[in-house]
This record gives sequence, C-alpha cells and structure tokens, in this order.
Amino acid sequence: MRTRLRRLVVVAAALLTATTALPAATAQSSAERQHPSHGGLSAVIRYTEYGIPHIVAKDYANLGFGTGWAQAADQVCTLADGFVTVRGERSRFFGADAAPDGSLSSATKNLSSDLYFRGVRDTGTVEKLLAEPAPRGPGREVKELMRGWAAGYNAWLKKNRITDPACRGAAWVRQVTPLDVAARSFALSVLGGQGRGVEGITTAQPPTATGATEATGATDIARGAQELFASESADMGSNAVAFNGSTTAGGRGLLLGNPHYPWQGGRRFWQSQQTIPGELNVSGGSLLGSPTVSIGHNAHVAWSHTVATGVTLNLHQLTLDPADPTTYLVDGEPERMTKRTVTVDVLDGTPVTRTQWWTRYGPVVNSLGAQVPLPWTGTTAYALGDPNSLNLRGSDTSLGFGKARGTGDVLNTLKRTQGLPWVNTIAADSGGHSLFTQSQVLPRITDDLAQRCSTALGKVTYPSSGLAVLDGSRSDCALGKDDDAVQPGIFGPSRMPTLKDAPYAENSNDSAWLANADKPLTGYERVFGTIGTQRSPRTRGAVEDVAAMAGRGDLTVRDLQRQQFANRVPTGDLAADDAARACAALPGGTATGSDGKAVDVTQACAALKAWDHSMDTDSRGALLFDRFWRKLLTAVPAAQLWKVPFSAADPVRTPNTLNTEATGFARALADTVSELRAAGVALDAKLGANQYVVRGGKRIPVPGGTESLGVWNKVEPVWDATTGAYTEVATGSSYIQAVGWDGSRCPVARTLLTYSQSSNPDSAHFADQTRLFSAEKWVTSRFCEKDIRSSPALRVVRVHQ
Repeated sequence: MRTRLRRLVVVAAALLTATTALPAATAQSSAERQHPSHGGLSAVIRYTEYGIPHIVAKDYANLGFGTGWAQAADQVCTLADGFVTVRGERSRFFGADAAPDGSLSSATKNLSSDLYFRGVRDTGTVEKLLAEPAPRGPGREVKELMRGWAAGYNAWLKKNRITDPACRGAAWVRQVTPLDVAARSFALSVLGGQGRGVEGITTAQPPTATGATEATGATDIARGAQELFASESADMGSNAVAFNGSTTAGGRGLLLGNPHYPWQGGRRFWQSQQTIPGELNVSGGSLLGSPTVSIGHNAHVAWSHTVATGVTLNLHQLTLDPADPTTYLVDGEPERMTKRTVTVDVLDGTPVTRTQWWTRYGPVVNSLGAQVPLPWTGTTAYALGDPNSLNLRGSDTSLGFGKARGTGDVLNTLKRTQGLPWVNTIAADSGGHSLFTQSQVLPRITDDLAQRCSTALGKVTYPSSGLAVLDGSRSDCALGKDDDAVQPGIFGPSRMPTLKDAPYAENSNDSAWLANADKPLTGYERVFGTIGTQRSPRTRGAVEDVAAMAGRGDLTVRDLQRQQFANRVPTGDLAADDAARACAALPGGTATGSDGKAVDVTQACAALKAWDHSMDTDSRGALLFDRFWRKLLTAVPAAQLWKVPFSAADPVRTPNTLNTEATGFARALADTVSELRAAGVALDAKLGANQYVVRGGKRIPVPGGTESLGVWNKVEPVWDATTGAYTEVATGSSYIQAVGWDGSRCPVARTLLTYSQSSNPDSAHFADQTRLFSAEKWVTSRFCEKDIRSSPALRVVRVHQ
C-alpha cells in the first residue's frame, strides 16, 4: 500500500503531460502549466465528476496549498466573507447595522460581530493558542496545513479573475495569513460558547445609579435556556449510524452519515480527497476554510458527526462589590474585572469604541440571546465560561481520523487530541467494528459540583437544560481538572459516553442514552444530556429504522442508500390516519378557522387518507400534512397532543395516538386548508411542485422534511406564503456518505453534496449535485487510483506559487 501511494505523485505528473488530450481544459493558462514552481509550494489537483478535486502533494504544507487553492476556486466569495468576519471588519465594508450570515457566531449585527472578533484579534487569543505545545495546542502538521492553505488561497487570488457576482471586484476580498485560517477554526470551536453569547458579551455594561436593572425570574430564564439548548431549535443537526459486522453481508462495518448543515454561508461543506503518498489518503467533506477533512473515510475507516446535546458553556454568578459593579468578590476578597476596549471601523461613519468586561471565569455577559436575559445589576453579574476558547485542536482530531486504520484509532485520536467542541462521533471500519462516542470538550460540571455550587438560578436551569450557574464568589466552585484531560476545566476521555461494537450505533441529535435502544448508555453527568426523557420524532424514527435493518442483517451499502431516501415520516405514521378519520367525522365536513369562518375540509380528509406518509417529491398530500402539523404544534400544547404519554420504559414507541379531541385540532386543519387554497395550491399537490430551490432560473424539487416530521432526510425549507411553496432550503442534508467494504483494497463509497461544490452561479458545479439530490441519486466515490484515472471527466491541474 505504501509503495502504491508513493506512485501517486508520479502518476499525477504523468497525467499532467497529457492534459491537452483530456475532455475539459484546465483552470490554468498554458504559460502556467509550462513553468515549474521554482521551489515554492505546489500540488497536483485531479478533478473528477461534479468538480470533486483529488489533491496530491509531497507534505502537509503543500497539501494545504492545494486545498486552499481548490477551495478558493469553488468558494472564494464565501471564504472571503468569513475572513472579513474573523478580522472584525464587517462594519467597515458592509455597515454596522447589517446582519452577518450567522455561520461563525450568533451575532445579529455586524457591529457586535466585529466588537467580539476584533477583541479576539487585539488580545492575541489565537496566537497564544497556536504557541501552546501539542497536545494542548495544535500540532506541527496542522500548522503546516494552515500555512499552506493560506498560501494556496492567496495564489489562486493572484492568478485568477473572480467571476462570482457575490464578490467580483470587491475590496474586501484580500490575501489572508495563517493566523486568519486559525482564527476561522477558533470561531467554529467557540460557536456553542462565546459565539453563542456575542451580543451579550459586547453589550454588557455596568449599571448606572439611575439605570439599575431588575433581575428576570429564574423560572422564565430556565424556560428560555431549555428553548435555547433544545436540539429541535438548533440551526444544525445530523443523523449517523454505524453497523458492525454481525449485521452486514460481508462481516465488515457500514456507515451512513447525514449531517444537517446550512445550505448557504460559511458552514457549508466542500468535498475533496487529500493524499500525501505513504502518509495520508482520505476523502470526504470539509467545512469551508478548514484544511482537513471534517467528515469522511479512508481505505479502512469511515466516520461522521452529529451535533451533541452537551452544553458547551456555563455561567458563574458574580457577587459584586456594593461600591463598584466592576469588582467582584471571591472568598470575600475583591477582584477587579479586566477592561477590554475595542475600536471598530464603520462604513461611512466614525469608528465605534466599546468596552467589554472580563473576569477569571470569562467575559461578563448580559444575555444568551433573547431567550436568556442575564441583567447586570448593582449586586450581580454573570460571567460566561467556555472551555473551547482554549481549544484549537479540532483540525488535529480530524487529521487523526484521516490516518486511522480502525475505530480503535478513532477513539485513540479523540483521547489524544480532545479537540471536538460540539459533536458526537460515529464510526465503522473494515474489520467490522462500530463506534459511538460523545467525546467533546465540555465544561467540567459534575452533578456533584452543580449540587454544591449552583445558585438559586442554577438549581432551576441545570436540571432542566444542562446550563450550570455556579457561585462565582467561592473558589471551591471552580471547575477543576481531570487527570486525563489536556486542559483544566474539562472532562477527560474516561468520562465520555461511549458505545463500542454494538450491532448498530445511531444518533439523531438526542443524548447518548439511546445510541442503541437495546444497550442504553447511562451514568454520565447531566451536562452531557438527559437520560430517560422523551426522544424527538427523528430519533424515534431513526431507531425504529436502523434496529429493523440490523435485525434483518446481510446489510450492504445499498441498504444505507435506501435508508437515506426512504423519506418516511414517523409523525405521519403516528398521526395521519387518526387525523384523516377525525377530519371525516367533522359535522358537515367543516371546521372553524382562526378567523371564525367555517371551512370545507372534505378534500383535506381524502388527501390525508390517501397520503403515503413520505416526503418524496412525487408524494401527494405531503405538503398538506406538513403545513397542518406545523399549525397543530402551535395550536395544541405538547402535553395535550397525544393520548398515550411518554414512558421511559418504551421510549421509541411513546408518546402515541393523536388527541384529535384537542380544541386546536379542527382549527389547525381549517387554517391549513385556507392557507393552501388562498395560494392556489391543490390539497393533494405533489410535494416537489411546492418544495424546491431555484438554480439557474430552473426549479429543482427537493425531497425530505422538517424536524417535527421526524424524517431522516431532514430539510428545513423556507416558506413563501404568497406562492404557497417552500422556495429555498435553510439547513438540511448536506455532505452525505454511505461507506462499506467488500474485501478489496478500495472502500465501497457513495457520496452526495446536496447543494453542490460551488456557490458561484457561473460554475458548472453550482447545482449539478443538487439535481442528483432531487432525483435521489448518488456519486460513486473515486477513491482508488484506478478509479480516479478512469474518470471520463478527469482533468489535471498543477498549482504552484
């Protein structure tokens, strides 16, 4: 294998000489092809179908160079926008009051985003993390990848004309540094912590004598925290399942990964293969701006991630000095807050200067979004703790996965690097092993610590949401350190919920408890997630599906492909028939809507009865049920929705039996019928006629459904009330992979990047895979050398400084 991999560079160079005979021209001019790199960084990029690059280089710096170049070629505007964000320059170029795309923080305005990221830059936060020796800081190989990535991005900018109208000719598209690349990784790391509190960090100011603020009630804050950390309200999610060899046709593992990420902006995936002969050979999806493969496979192991339920931040409630609200007390001794003054340039305006206040626990914060107000009063303030603000190890974890030869190596990588901030890991390998682990960087909040140190507020928030609010006036309420943790204040690897070699290991963004319903995981701290609580419809449907698959056995990659596009609606199976019968029983076939008017719903009854309980694009009645279900959840309290309540003894099948006698049932039905008729939409219209995206002026129907329907193939579409249609997708299925092994040297892999490689509407790869997604078709992964060379779309580019 090692000898064969070393030949890749030679083979690629030979292919380069035949470039003019290939069916598609390269992206370089003939002059560039004829001149060597003169000792600078370089790489060979071989493109196959759908614009997927296979990048070959001699070492990590050169691999980073090829990766940065190839990402820029497909996503230069999105990448450049993100670099403006992490430099704290959005207000300068786009105006202070405009909104960022939300991909790198929760900031709702450019000014707050800039004040935070400019503060990170001014204080050298990322530089300090880069200077930390491994394993606490990033390793040499990752630093080389970052250095190369920046050089490759810059070289592409220098040698190519931007055609994407999103940034063509824009002054904000500029050269980047390795620090910029690292800063983007930092932003992703703190996304669930400081990134969630950007508005609260940048607007928190000490109270004045005349402007003191009263605290919000603990119950209201706890309710808001539950909403904030609930998986169904997150803008990202995922499904993944690993099967072990006892369930498969060949005794080898299988993995289906289905992450649900934004379809626009800086958290898109981008697909590639990265090869250093004899050192690394990995294929998969990378988050934009990342020099490593985030989710993927190599010849021996495949892995995916799901957004975890672990709460990645905590609060310390500060007791303030009555004479000075910027001084807090610890063990009775006063300690002054650190004042961080940040200045941001503003488009067509005077620079804005604001002050942030930092403590030994982290920044003072006056809210966590609109749901969780945390007023700074004359006696109390709150400091946000985020252990991932000391974590720049995520790329080391991904690189370790890329080198792994089995699930054991995946687990060892997690133990060594401890770099994943907010995801679970699910993996399978060619030896027939499966793995689930919630190995993430979490504040070390033990249940015992929460019991000893929670404030009155924390006693309400921690049990209900996992958000700890600890007494900051006591030094014995610090987070402490596990012996096997790489940094203080986090859990060590031995504390992580882990399931090895189960027939199936599955997660759909609920806690680790039911990774396998026959082998529930218990014994972990509340901050990781709940045990014995109601699961989401998507988890329930997923466990039903994969348990049945494991029970049937003899599974192959084709079974994974069928699961991805089954588009079964678990909520429909539970509720649609009951809804149709109750609809048909309504007196006179009418129901009263919210406006008090009677609505003839007889056609809706027939459409619900005939619906096939799927969200396929040709499914009739799917749109009707989707709109009805959304309205029903608003009209009927959760406690009244089902006749049979949840039981921890039967968590997959309960709750069940729709309560059609609830007062909001008929109203939701009437409102749905009125809505669709007002838009001229037939109640039994095919889903694809009213759920689509427009690319190149053409509609592309989109399969799948929203979170509350429980569909594995999740999409969160954007509703246009005037047309009665979902006309775009905000988040949903993104980089999908179905991977197995058949005993040969090459993995059996099928992939799909639902929104395609490029966000440039002028690119040939702007919508090609989106059309595949619509048709429920896949890309056959070209991982092995023979498969790459046999691609009819092959074109070879040598890129260099």
